[in-house]
Amino acid sequence: MQDHFLKYFQMNFRKSSLYFFVFISWTLSSQNTSAYDLLTPPENGYRCRAEVHEGDTIPVFDLSTIYVSASYVFRTPKAYEQWTRVKFNVKKVYPYAILAAAKLKEYDKALEKIQDEDLKKVFIKACEKDLRNEFEDELKGLTVSQGKILMKLIDREANKTTYEIVKQLRGSFQAAMWQTLACLFGHNMKVEYDAKVEDILIERAVKLVEAGQF
Repeated sequence: MQDHFLKYFQMNFRKSSLYFFVFISWTLSSQNTSAYDLLTPPENGYRCRAEVHEGDTIPVFDLSTIYVSASYVFRTPKAYEQWTRVKFNVKKVYPYAILAAAKLKEYDKALEKIQDEDLKKVFIKACEKDLRNEFEDELKGLTVSQGKILMKLIDREANKTTYEIVKQLRGSFQAAMWQTLACLFGHNMKVEYDAKVEDILIERAVKLVEAGQF
């Protein structure tokens, strides 16, 4: 039975291949074009795609992304050291911010479909456990500066402050308690990302990481 099926498949495959070859040959001949012409670069100019727009044939080229940035001129060695630390810390914590934001967006989409409040509570607890298993051990090794940058980058990627995330997962009381504790150590869970002024160095470092230049 298996040999019979294999022979049937091979025979039909050969037929399909023959039909496909005939179709391509007919297409090329109808356009007065050969396979050699399509595969061989032209002597002058470039071969590219084209689109017809309002009766005009327009060439279409796919260009690679080009990143343009200016080099900073630091007034003092201390300013340069600060920039170096920011770059290092951003490269360290940015992947966590990306992954956390992706998970939070998935949770939000799932929560929108859950109408029962009890099921929502069960789901939120499962989300919290999932986040702990994913990030808790690795985040314990972060420095204070890296933790601050991570909170800002999470807001950048998820459009939610750390305070709002804790409030959603643990409730208002837990969020307020953790915010108080954070303030004692110089943190602010309600901090928002400011790419144009306060966090301009962080934003610059993020762009370098995204462009693969650091």
